[in-house]
Amino acid sequence: MSAADPATAWVDGRPCASVSVLDRGLHFGDGLFETIACCRGRPRFLALHLERLALGCERLRLAGVDFAALRREVATLAAEQDRALIKVLVTRGIATARGYAARGDEHATRIVLRYAWPTEAGQPSETGVAARVAQLRLAESPALAGLKHLNRLELVLARAELADPEVFELLLLSQSGRVVSGSMSNVFIVQHGALRTPRITLAGVAGVMRRVVLTRTQAHGLPVSEADLSMADLASAEEIFLTNARIGIYPVRALDGRALVPGPITRRVQALLASALDNPQDP
Repeated sequence: MSAADPATAWVDGRPCASVSVLDRGLHFGDGLFETIACCRGRPRFLALHLERLALGCERLRLAGVDFAALRREVATLAAEQDRALIKVLVTRGIATARGYAARGDEHATRIVLRYAWPTEAGQPSETGVAARVAQLRLAESPALAGLKHLNRLELVLARAELADPEVFELLLLSQSGRVVSGSMSNVFIVQHGALRTPRITLAGVAGVMRRVVLTRTQAHGLPVSEADLSMADLASAEEIFLTNARIGIYPVRALDGRALVPGPITRRVQALLASALDNPQDP
């Protein structure tokens, strides 16, 4: 079994079941997904992941997802391992007619996969990681901005640029030159002692960990805002860090060769979230 193989796969609550070749998720990317980090046998921020999934289903008009079953399945698979990653996919289900238009009589498919926790060299949360700006520019699509939908082809192309094993992440700009995110993360910068993160209105995914950072820092009186950021903002940033469900917070120690130091605000945010990441309270 390779690192890419899930240890467990459930489809509509049935272990090792298959997905139809007519599923609209396969044909059109007609669906959404969540990647949930699990620690001490419990999923991190499960309620927030399911809330984002429900909002995505509402925007895509994707009905019939059994969220109670999803919650049970995620909790069950999480409890069987000390640390794991669980990927949840929901699609509109098997097509009942040929073509893009949904008829409305489809039955949603839910897929739950559990993966082993990946191993990484060193302690990137302490020492930081290297990043660079990708050449690929993301299309601007307000209708899909924020959603973690199944069409990830732009990011597949972006990751193909990542030839240097020392570079952990690629930062992505939109067609109009706005900073959006990393290829698998959200990005925060510090300027003049204030924390800023790109608005997710034209492209990109509004990450759960991004949301947690925004809420926790505001609650503790740290200045934080969502803004339209440019390459100039990246160049002048005093600190940069990345967030996603698995990594929590990784400081950026170098961007396109420019050295950075994991600074005091990054360290403070890490400290604010340390307990929630190590000891999840979601059922």
